[in-house]
This record gives sequence, C-alpha cells and structure tokens, in this order.
Amino acid sequence: MRISRLLIRNFRGIKEGELLLSPKTVLVGDNNIGKSSVLEAIDLVLGPDRLSRPSVINEHDFYAGEYLDNESKLVEINIEVVVVDLTEDQQRHFRNHLEWWHNENQTILDGPPPESTDEEKVVPALRVSFTGRYDEDEDDFIGKTYFESPMKDDGSRDIFGTKDKRLCGFLLLRTLRTGSRALSLERGSLLDIIVRLKEINLPMWEEVLIKLRKITVVDDPALGVTEILTSVQEGLRALVPSEWADKPHFRVSDLTRSSMRKALTVFMGTGAIRSDGEEYAAPFQFQGTGTINTLVLTLLSMIAELKQNVIFAMEEPEIAIPPHTQKRIIHSIIAKSAQAIFTSHSPYVLEELDPSEILVITRQHGILSGKPAQYPPSVKPKAYRDEFRRRFCEALLTRTILITEGRTEYDSFPVAARRLQQLFPFKYRTLEELGIAIVNAEGESKVATLGAYFRSIGKTTLAVFDKQADESKKLIDLAVDHPFEAQEKGFEDLIVNGSDIAALRRYAKSVTEAGEWPTHLSKVTDSSTDEELKKSLREFFKQSKAAGVTSDFINQCEESEMPSFITDTLQAIQAIIETRAGKSGENEEDNDDLLG
Repeated sequence: MRISRLLIRNFRGIKEGELLLSPKTVLVGDNNIGKSSVLEAIDLVLGPDRLSRPSVINEHDFYAGEYLDNESKLVEINIEVVVVDLTEDQQRHFRNHLEWWHNENQTILDGPPPESTDEEKVVPALRVSFTGRYDEDEDDFIGKTYFESPMKDDGSRDIFGTKDKRLCGFLLLRTLRTGSRALSLERGSLLDIIVRLKEINLPMWEEVLIKLRKITVVDDPALGVTEILTSVQEGLRALVPSEWADKPHFRVSDLTRSSMRKALTVFMGTGAIRSDGEEYAAPFQFQGTGTINTLVLTLLSMIAELKQNVIFAMEEPEIAIPPHTQKRIIHSIIAKSAQAIFTSHSPYVLEELDPSEILVITRQHGILSGKPAQYPPSVKPKAYRDEFRRRFCEALLTRTILITEGRTEYDSFPVAARRLQQLFPFKYRTLEELGIAIVNAEGESKVATLGAYFRSIGKTTLAVFDKQADESKKLIDLAVDHPFEAQEKGFEDLIVNGSDIAALRRYAKSVTEAGEWPTHLSKVTDSSTDEELKKSLREFFKQSKAAGVTSDFINQCEESEMPSFITDTLQAIQAIIETRAGKSGENEEDNDDLLG
C-alpha cells in the first residue's frame, strides 16, 4: 500500500496544500518550508498512537495560531490522505469504505468504474482524514480521524480507529536524530515499536519498582547522613503527627513506569577489560558510530519485516551519519517497505533516487505545493548518472542557483568570492555563505534552458555568461531572474584583458618557475611585451581549462587586480541575496512554520 495524495488545510505553516506522492519520495526545500509538517500531518491521520497522546493538537498547530476566525467561528485543521495499492486483506477489511482512484488523472472517481474503464488505471482506494478543532465546552483542543466514504445521511462519517491504522502500517521515524532512544523502551523508540509489533507484554515494571524501593543507601551510621535524617524526623514530629514524617531514608530513585521507559537502555560490551577481568559495558549510545549505525539499520530491518506492508516516513536520515551509511539506510528502507517518504538536505540521499522521485516543496502565503524535479533539460539519463548527478542534487537543496556558461566560470567564481572574502571579510561573502549552488551549463545554448527549468521548480536563478548575440541574450533574460553578461566573447579574454598586468606577469612567472609552462607555448620572460604576455596566457588558459588554471590565477590576485566584471558581479549577487533576506525577515509569511 502507499499514499498517493495528501491534502492539508490550516495545519501549522500550511494554509492549503496538495501533494502527490510516489512509492519513493524525498521532500526537499528550504528550511521551515513545511517538510516536517507534511510528515506530521500524515502521522495525525495514519499514526496508530498519535491520538492517544494527552494533547493531540494545540494552538500552535493551527495556521498562524488562529483556531478562531475574525468572527469568532471555529477554524478546523483538515488533513486527508488517499491510500492505494491495497492488499487483498486490506480490501476485505475496508470493503465498506473503498472508493476508486484513477492513477493517470490522480483523482478519486465519483463512483465505481464503468465496465469500459481500463482496470490498470483505476484501482481501489481508501480515503481517510483527520479533523481537529477547539472545543469551547471543554476549553481544549480535540481531533479525530474518519473514513471519508461513505458519508451518512446526517453528514457524519465512521471513525477510522487504531485497529484500522495499524493495518495501514504507517511509521514515522525521527529516532536517527537521537541514537540514545533507539534501544531504550521509551514510547516511540525503535525497540518499543518492535516490542509492540511482536505483541509482547512487559509486566515487569512493578517488580522492578519494588526491588528499587528495597535498595537502601547511606545507612551506615559512620557516614553521618543517618544522624542528620534522624534529627530531621525529630524536628518534624514536634510539628506534625508522627505518621506524617516517619523513618526518612534515601532510595535509589523515584522512578515511575514512564520515567523508567526513558531511563532503561541497552548496555553493550566495549572491548575494554576492567582490572577484575570483566569486560566493561557501556550504554548503546556510547558505542562507536559504525556500531550505532549498524544497530539502527538492524532495528529498521526488523520493523519492516514485522510490519511487512509498511509505509516508512523518515526525517533527515543523514543526521550525524556518514555518506556511505546514508545510502545504506535509504536502500534498506526502500527495499523493505511498500512506500518510503524522506525529508533530506543531503545530496548523497538524493543521488539514490530518480529525479522524478524528488519532490521540490515550495510555499507562498501559506499555499504549499510540490513539483517532481524530473531530469534536467538537455541532460540524458546516462550523463546524469555519470557526471551531472551530484551537482544537480546539490542545486535542488538550495534556494538560489548560479548557472555558469562553462567550466572556467564554474571554477573561477567561487574561488574569486572566497579570495575576496579573505581579503575583505566585512565586505564580501562567499557563495557558500550566501547559500548559492553553482551549475555548469556546459555551453551557452543551455544557459536559458537550465535557467527556465530551475525557475520552474521555485529556484531563484542567476547566470553569468559571455557576450551574446541579441537573440540569445533575449532568451537568457527571459529564462533567468538575474542575468550577468560579460563584454568579452570568452572568459579567457575577460581574464587577460580585465586583469591587472602586474598580476598576469606574476602568475606567468610562478607557473614558469614551477616548471608547469607548456613547452609548445612561447615562453614568457621579463622582456615580453604586454601583448605577448596576454597572447601566451590566453592560450595557456584555453588549453588548461580542465586544470582550473583561471581559478589559480584569481586566487593570487588582490581585489584591484581582478577583472571588474567578476568583482562587480559578486557584489551584485550578494546584494540580491541580502535584500531578499531582509524582505523575508520582515514578511511573517516566510517564517510562519514553527515546526516545519
């Protein structure tokens, strides 16, 4: 089974939202855009234990915190999911509540499909929802889940209960953030989930509590504490009846069942041997990272096997996890689940999915939407897998994209920004600090195409490129938000014609002295004219693009020695980002998702 559609209304930072989910989906987008809220919304509908919490929702779960409108009428949180690919057992269990979903049109049909309907496109579906609101009589917030079909004559719906939810097998995992919870018995920990899936009762709490109460400490009179407690008791008896303050003594703990669940954890051998010959055991979370990661993977695998037809949702599996383990986690969960939904800020996670399975989340004025990334235009799947994948995934994780026409610009602009920031830390910021990802278009003809693509999925697009013909310039101007055109036909011309001559001579001399000057090029000497120097360096830069020599040159320049196009462009880009950040800070719509 899997979730095919999610509708959200008035939940946290989401005023309205609709997402279509594939069997494998990773949600990407800016911080506080609503990715975590999406998973929490699903959990409110399908999570079997969510409604058993003391407070299902509170004021902060309502959009903008408003649970009453301007006319003091109740505002409702509404979340609806459509579940498809139901097993035969699930179809039998939910037979009175089934509807029909059209996989191609991504819609619920008004009634059972007619005989002529293509059965491959129309499948049984289960539509369920959560409704939350403020209860004026109880002065509290309530929430319930319902089957959306059938609607009764009085407008009511059947309750979608805990047993129904357990059959759906939804599991939201946040535990990789805090490895210490994985092998504790705290509610929601990985070990607790396994215990409950195996339907194991743990009637041990009272027995453990009795044992703890019988353990006495600091009873030795020689320690002096007993004498103090006796004095306390005598003083109290002078004021209150004796049975009120009888026999004060120390105990190990005042643990309750709930606190014991949090306190209990698995200890494991560390390999260190104590002086008495015993191996020293430490809590699970004190083990090495590799051991912790392996154990978490093992627990996740056990849960998947126990639940069988499981929908896994996981927040940021990359937290404190090395890249190779991130990939193993993704592969393990995908292989053992009917559906896997992730949020992530890691290119290593994104690399493991097809671009069509990467859902780019955007939100404007509370309206949430998601668009599949798809393959970048003009990039074939093989080229994507071999060369473009990492850069593309990094670009999807940022808000702003800088598209460069070719390799030299791709290498040089980030180096120039870092060099300028090093020289003037209060004037310049690096592209990394500004949150900008760089994409090499690998040709002027692809700048406009890539710009239009990234802008279509909600990215702010910038582009730097050589002098263009009028028609090409017009296409780029229409495709990107901020175009920056050089006045030279090639980046090598920009470097040699726009840089200070002293910096050019200094660089040529350093390359020659290092024995790296190509033998087939004219040697540059102190007696070479400026034009001879520029001609030789122009050829050197062109023939050595793959070696990143233009960025090496820029990295040894002072600010005044760099081409003004580079310094002016970087300052303009910085102004764009800082202006946008200032407006975002003033606009509460961009910051209204407290938990998203």
